[in-house]
Amino acid sequence: MKALVTGASGFVGRHLLGHLRANGDDAVGVDRECDVTDVKSVLAVLESVQPDAIYHLAALTAVGASWSNPVEYTRVNVLGTKNVLDAVHEVVPTASVVIVSSADVYGVVAPEDLPLVETFRVAPANPYASSKVEVEHVARDLVRERNQRIVIARPFNHVGPGQSTDFVVPAIANRLLQAVADGVDEIVVGDLSTRRDFSDVRDVVRAYRLLVVHGLSSEVYNIASGVDVELFDIAQRLVEAIAPHVRLITDESLIRPVEVPVSCGSYEKLRRATKWRPTIALDVSLRDVIDEMRQRRGES
Repeated sequence: MKALVTGASGFVGRHLLGHLRANGDDAVGVDRECDVTDVKSVLAVLESVQPDAIYHLAALTAVGASWSNPVEYTRVNVLGTKNVLDAVHEVVPTASVVIVSSADVYGVVAPEDLPLVETFRVAPANPYASSKVEVEHVARDLVRERNQRIVIARPFNHVGPGQSTDFVVPAIANRLLQAVADGVDEIVVGDLSTRRDFSDVRDVVRAYRLLVVHGLSSEVYNIASGVDVELFDIAQRLVEAIAPHVRLITDESLIRPVEVPVSCGSYEKLRRATKWRPTIALDVSLRDVIDEMRQRRGES
């Protein structure tokens, strides 16, 4: 299969390219050299690659930053997706496309609503999530209008080696490693009372490929572990593994304006369609995050 991955130099994109190639796909990745907000740029890439499958990962994804620049999130995430889908329709109209949305579209939910299923209402609680709701609307509209083959993925939280320190797990791991290096006994953290459903990025990219093969057009599929874990618990596991002497101090400036208290998804629909299920335990993911972070920092 000839595959094109947008946003290929990002955390998920790098893992996806490796997974596709390991499974025999002829995978091409593009990132900043393909400006998804410029349809001519996207057309040129598609004309060159002529893919059978497109994984559209290129997006702005930092939830916290979306509050200060919501217009840019709409421009890149929504307009960028529309440009990619329009170009696919023009150049390779029979190709399959996986559009990556987010479990953030569900917004604030009650514990009795968990685990969330794909038919649960959407109520975005931040500008990033709002942009992803619009992305889903664009995809569904184009399926109805011209019968494009577009599958929508709603991944819950990702974790794994290579993730930016803009995200909570590598951020805490990096601060703990720095605390050890500096000989200090405390680090600052944000709100650790929230509960999240974490999947290893290597399980997530496996789901993306399965959706290209087995997913139904216009359908939405959660990618989740089915288990919610308190961020404090994850932080404590990192403390025990890196710096047992370090205390965690809450910094109010690190708390988002609106926080979703708990999130957990059902992967049953994905399992029925593709036989996917999570295979990498959270402790393995955390260990690999720590090992990669040490390498990144030049530590043994």
